[in-house]
Amino acid sequence: MGEDALLRQPERQPGVQSLARAFAILEALADAGGVATLSDVAQRVGLPLATTHRLVRSLVGLGYVRQEASRQYSLGPRLMRLGVESGRRIGVWATPRLAEAVAELGESVNLAVLDEDEIVYVAQVQPSTHLMRMFTEVGRRTLPHTTAVGKAILAEAPESEVLALLRRTGMPARTPRSITSPDEFVEVLRLTRRRGYAVDEEEQEVGVRCVAVPVPDAPRPMAMSMSGPSARVDDAAVERAAVVLRRVAAALSHDLGGVAEEIVLG
Repeated sequence: MGEDALLRQPERQPGVQSLARAFAILEALADAGGVATLSDVAQRVGLPLATTHRLVRSLVGLGYVRQEASRQYSLGPRLMRLGVESGRRIGVWATPRLAEAVAELGESVNLAVLDEDEIVYVAQVQPSTHLMRMFTEVGRRTLPHTTAVGKAILAEAPESEVLALLRRTGMPARTPRSITSPDEFVEVLRLTRRRGYAVDEEEQEVGVRCVAVPVPDAPRPMAMSMSGPSARVDDAAVERAAVVLRRVAAALSHDLGGVAEEIVLG
C-alpha cells in the first residue's frame, strides 16, 4: 500500500508527517472498501489508536471523513470533487504514453477507468496514418462486460465481486457477439489472467476488435487498449499490441507513481 513509506519519509518534518499520516488514513479507508472502524484504520496504518483518533477527527471536521451511525468511519463527500478533478488530470498525464503506443502500433489507443460499475474513457490518441479510425469519445461511459478494458480490469478482481457487479448491471447485448452469461464471462476473465491481456471480439461494436491490458499498481482500476477494424486487427496484431501495451502501461504506472511521490514529498 505504501503507508510505511508515507510515514517514514517525513519524520524530521512534523507538519509534513501529520499530512502524510492523514493521507495514509484516507488510503486505508479506501482499501477497506470506504468504511472501517477506528481500530481497523489504526492497525492498517500502524499508528497508536489515540493518534489515529486525533487525525480522523480532524478529517471529519474538514469533511474528508464521515462518522457513520454505526460509529465506523467512511470516506467523506468532499473527496468527490478531488476524485473528479484528479480523474481528468490522469488523462492529461497519460496522453504522451498513449502517443508512444500509437506510434508503434498505428491504431487508436485508449485509457479507461472503472467508476462504480461503469467503464469511463479518460484519454485517447488517434493515429494519423489511417483513413478509417476508431473514435471513442473521452468521457463516454459503458458497461464493462462488452469491452476489452472492462475485462482487463475485472480480471484483477475477485470473481465474487465480478459476479456481484454483473448482477447489479445486468449483461445487455451490444452486438450479436456480446457475452450475456455470467459463467461464460468468468471463464473469459480466467483466460485473460492466463494470457495477460483481454480482447473484445466485436462485442461492443460490429467490425471493431480491441485488445487491452491493466495498468499495474494504478491509483484506481485502469486499463489501456488498442482498437481498430477487425480486418486490420488480426491475431498477430493482437499479440504484438499486447506486448507494446504492457510495456507502455508499466511506464504509465511509473509516471503516476512519480506524480504521487512528488505530491507527498514536494
